[in-house]
Amino acid sequence: MTINSSPVLTGESAKAFIEKSERNSKLPIPRLSPEREAQLREMDRHSRELFSTLFKRKNE
Repeated sequence: MTINSSPVLTGESAKAFIEKSERNSKLPIPRLSPEREAQLREMDRHSRELFSTLFKRKNE
């Protein structure tokens, strides 16, 4: 689907969307600090372990 084929984004709505998108594309991309990235990786690891424990197959 394109902006022009969307039933919601037509005319002025589509133009405003494109203008806002172009402005946003020029903003700097936020980056995580190495400490925060390590925290998120640890949380991800723990959640995977939890789900693995909770939903283990009964045949294993």
